[in-house]
Amino acid sequence: RGIHYLQKLNSPNVPTDLIHKGQNRVIDASLTLIRERAKLKGELVRALGGAVASSSLLGVPLGHNSSFLQGPAFAPPRIREAIWCGSTNSTTEEGKELKDPRVLTDVGDVPVQEIRDCGVDDDRLMNVIGESVKLVMEEAPLRPLVLGGDHSISYPVVRAVSEKLGGPVDVLHLDAHPDIYHSFEGNKYSHASSFARIMEGGYARRLLQVGIRSINHEGREQGKRFGVEQYEMRTFSRDRDFLENLKLGEGVKGVYISIDVDCLDPAFAPGVSHIEPGGLSFRDVLNILHNLQGDVVAADVVEFNPQRDTVDGMTAMVAAKLVR
Repeated sequence: RGIHYLQKLNSPNVPTDLIHKGQNRVIDASLTLIRERAKLKGELVRALGGAVASSSLLGVPLGHNSSFLQGPAFAPPRIREAIWCGSTNSTTEEGKELKDPRVLTDVGDVPVQEIRDCGVDDDRLMNVIGESVKLVMEEAPLRPLVLGGDHSISYPVVRAVSEKLGGPVDVLHLDAHPDIYHSFEGNKYSHASSFARIMEGGYARRLLQVGIRSINHEGREQGKRFGVEQYEMRTFSRDRDFLENLKLGEGVKGVYISIDVDCLDPAFAPGVSHIEPGGLSFRDVLNILHNLQGDVVAADVVEFNPQRDTVDGMTAMVAAKLVR
């Protein structure tokens, strides 16, 4: 807080290197915390006999790149609370036991607000998010399952996954919006521009966008520019069989899944910033996920806004079941 205050003063008597050193210490401490948690969880899984892959929760409570409301910054702890809510058991529909560390671990949150309070800009913040993802991936068999946060986090996460694996991935993106503006409202890191950054960087070979029902001319033109496969809700009945039998990831480093909670019709998930009627049912989404064939190397669940949730945390439970 003191560093942030000194920076705001913009005093010539405050050396720039003093501010940078303070920022670096905070960043190093943040990464150390993620690193040691990931090491601990990786060692635990391996001591239990290992696994082909173990999902590991990593929270990224970032909301300032939202174009409308910033409530998604408060989502990660609410999703965790719902995952372990006593109203339901800890077994997934496919029979996996979440209390088994070989199935699910948790390495905590990237301290986004603490880093921003030190005056760290978004370029460096995105690097910190990406480095945190890589630290999780270094601890085999952990694979990052990231809790957003707004959708801007998908860019540094996909970038980190691609860089760590040494090549592009196929991305399955479920959303009401394509999030592919070149730069929304002048912000290249906007949650509405994340997939433009991903495609520009060559981090995805195929990008399939499912559930789209709020798209303008630029969204369609950007989709054509990057060769995106956009499946709009107005044709979902026609596309259903294909989307519920996807086979992805062959010839690349695996599959990344990004789920924006507003892909769902607001009847199922009202706790989102951008309410768009006419979306997917919850069972539609589960059918797509359960039937997907591919090596899922990482994923995110984003854009849940607890500040707009209703009916005693209904959308929190929806986000939690998406994680399951």
